[in-house]
Amino acid sequence: GHSPTDLQVHASQAAIAASGLSPEQINSVCIGNVLSPSAPDAPYLARHVALKCGLPVPTPALIVNRLCGSGFQSIVNGVQEILVGDSEVVLTGGTDNMSACPYAVRDIRFGTRLGMDPKLEDMMWTSLTDMYTKTPMGVTAENLAAKYDISREDSDNFSLRSQHTWAAAAQAGVFSDEIAPITLKSKKGPVEFALDEHPKPKTTIEGLAKLPTVFKKNGVVTAGSASGICDGAAAVIIASEEAVSKHNLTPLARIVGYGVSGCDPTIMGIGPVPAIGAMLEKTGVSMGEVDQVEINEAFAAQTLACQKALDIPTEKFNTCGGAIALGHPLAASGSRISAHVVHKLRQKDQKYGIGSACIGGGQGISILFQKM
Repeated sequence: GHSPTDLQVHASQAAIAASGLSPEQINSVCIGNVLSPSAPDAPYLARHVALKCGLPVPTPALIVNRLCGSGFQSIVNGVQEILVGDSEVVLTGGTDNMSACPYAVRDIRFGTRLGMDPKLEDMMWTSLTDMYTKTPMGVTAENLAAKYDISREDSDNFSLRSQHTWAAAAQAGVFSDEIAPITLKSKKGPVEFALDEHPKPKTTIEGLAKLPTVFKKNGVVTAGSASGICDGAAAVIIASEEAVSKHNLTPLARIVGYGVSGCDPTIMGIGPVPAIGAMLEKTGVSMGEVDQVEINEAFAAQTLACQKALDIPTEKFNTCGGAIALGHPLAASGSRISAHVVHKLRQKDQKYGIGSACIGGGQGISILFQKM
């Protein structure tokens, strides 16, 4: 398999090649990663990415973990490094291999009592419950469905839209600018893997309606209306205006501003609302001026609650599907969404785009991009 480091190296090498930079011109590396137990080298991840991508030995590297917002956070960290003058060019990104997250046996380092039966704990599944409020992430989405009057039908319809809009965008080649194909070994020889495998474009509303709810009797969250558990990585290179001139780079977008905010942990999915609100206030841009809004689809109910609270028109909201179709490899999602928003603005010749995510524990993060 591919460790989270392998996935990030692949994405980073593609981003470096696309940028026209040489590895020596990158001053710093900041990579998001949430499930660090998923590989023996994951605690070294950012450093190994820097070295495996050929960056000079003195180049510093940092791993960040703002859970589902880690990919966005890596960009925020890069922006801050540039603003304080520590760096001119920063390689950012996010990666998680959720399939490889192990099971743990706790409290046996110093031996076990006779007759004790150690339990195996699924580290990935356990991490999806906020122990502070003892609330599984799916329950936070059910809480938002109740609060914002979102029905099972609303949730299923939104999930269907995610699958179908992804399929239309994939067929139209929308994602080709942002995907770096990877060659996989198979019994029949090497296979080029160039499109996500998680989406289910043949999904029907009848099929979704048959799925049982997972977290609440007569609730709204099913396997079909939650983000998929999968693996992935994405990389984004950011540079100062001076570095763009100095290295003769072609900027794709300008980072206008960002917002990070806390919210009630039992409705963690509403986090994008205060984060986007604070960001728009800070940048002086109104929601009406924004052409594209992408909010990570942790759950259909949660994404719809954010759309309702921010009054986002459907025609500018997650127009090419989201994590319900694509899956949500935790730290990778913010970086993937950022790249997607920027390429979409360019394809449509539009000015402003927002990327945002809710964060387990009760937070939200957002970034505002402007097409160059």
